[in-house]
Amino acid sequence: MKNCLLAIDQGTSATKCVLVDDHGHIVAKSAVPLGERYPQPGWVEQDAEEIWTSVQTAVRDCLARNDGVRVIGVGLSTQRESAVIWDRRTGQALTPVLSWQDRRTVALSDRIGHGAGVEAYVRERSGLPLDPMFSALKICWLLDGIDPDRRRSRAGQLVAGTIDAYLLHRLGAEAAIEVGNASRTQLLDVHTFQWDDGLLELFNIPRAALPRIAASVGRLADAGRLHPSLAAVPVAGVMADSHAALFAHGAFQPGEVKATMGTGSSVMGLAPRNAPMHQGLCLTVAWDAGQGPAQALEGNIRSAGATLRWIGELFGIGSDEAAQIAAHTSSDGIMLVPGFSGLGAPWWDAHAVGLLAGLTLKTTRNELFAAALESIAHQVADVLAAMDASGVRVSRLLVDGGPSRNAHLRQLLSGFIGRPVVHCTDPELSALGVAHLAGLGTGLWSWDDLHSLPRAQQASDVPPASEDVASQRRRWLHAVERARLRDPR
Repeated sequence: MKNCLLAIDQGTSATKCVLVDDHGHIVAKSAVPLGERYPQPGWVEQDAEEIWTSVQTAVRDCLARNDGVRVIGVGLSTQRESAVIWDRRTGQALTPVLSWQDRRTVALSDRIGHGAGVEAYVRERSGLPLDPMFSALKICWLLDGIDPDRRRSRAGQLVAGTIDAYLLHRLGAEAAIEVGNASRTQLLDVHTFQWDDGLLELFNIPRAALPRIAASVGRLADAGRLHPSLAAVPVAGVMADSHAALFAHGAFQPGEVKATMGTGSSVMGLAPRNAPMHQGLCLTVAWDAGQGPAQALEGNIRSAGATLRWIGELFGIGSDEAAQIAAHTSSDGIMLVPGFSGLGAPWWDAHAVGLLAGLTLKTTRNELFAAALESIAHQVADVLAAMDASGVRVSRLLVDGGPSRNAHLRQLLSGFIGRPVVHCTDPELSALGVAHLAGLGTGLWSWDDLHSLPRAQQASDVPPASEDVASQRRRWLHAVERARLRDPR
């Protein structure tokens, strides 16, 4: 029987599962779609039990597609920042999962950040700006609802954490959170890699309610509860999905940066320890693969594929069709700033608004499609400029995710940043990344082996610099300024 690794990618819209053989090739895969709820404008929830069931179903379906293998290790990649609270004794979720997209904590964020020096303190300790995207505000809000006096939390009866911690606990392991995921909670000191007492006090979250912090590799759980055939098979690697994509790209050195384009976009690359950091970026932990925590700089963009989906739905077509039309149309100077729920990196402005600038009476839907596609490239270019300013010169940009399939978008992006854009054509990149990590954890592969694993990559030519590109960038930055104007009321 062939030795294989089973990789689970638990994402926002679906849970995917792949079997990867000892040559790094996918030999079977499955996917289970997931729903979201929108109880109020800006609120985005998921059901934790549905997520757990989807993981079990995806594993069962994937194994059924190839029964001539021996699974020697399991890898788990999960959505980041989404938070849930569950019962420590039973593992049952006691709250909905508040999605990373959820914005219900904007007022809470404003209140907590009102004190002098609070935002600077949070950024210095956690490496992250005070923003509703991160888990701490979500956990605080959830605890206010089910444990307002924090009595049960302080007694250790409740566990608050991210999806990786919840799933590991459901597998029967001790409540543990992988260090990269922990760094996205805004409760971890990103320099010491431990829970920070000052941040816990600020967000009113008792330490007893948090999982222990674990490395990304090791025997993190037994996979038997996923499928009977996996009894005694270790969950040998856990990573956040965006971190897993970076790992799959083989971007193991500073200067190699990836942009994962999904609903939003994560632009991330490893950074030397204690590197200077632009205020528009996050300092995060990429992984701890047995050599100590590796730090990374990251810019989080809130709306990438979501912009294409929105503009397509507005005109009754799919996002892929809108992107294809955009690839053959000029935006004619129109700028679309997708501040639907504020702007992320490098602006981190929760109060920014969506804006269309440059409309004329001859504007058609096609120019709007082009402006929507261009907004993705502009936002990634903004983050790359912040990375350059941090002293980590980006040599090339590795891209993946749905929107990155558009060749025109890649060409636009290469022109905006003046560097090669390398497209990874494998749609299961996060799953592959955590499979690579699990292979390292089980001893199937060494670090040298990881460098030589197959990667489906295609580079774009860098177009020559032009005044037109410089003009586009200036108009974009001006439009962003207008989107960030405060309501005079």
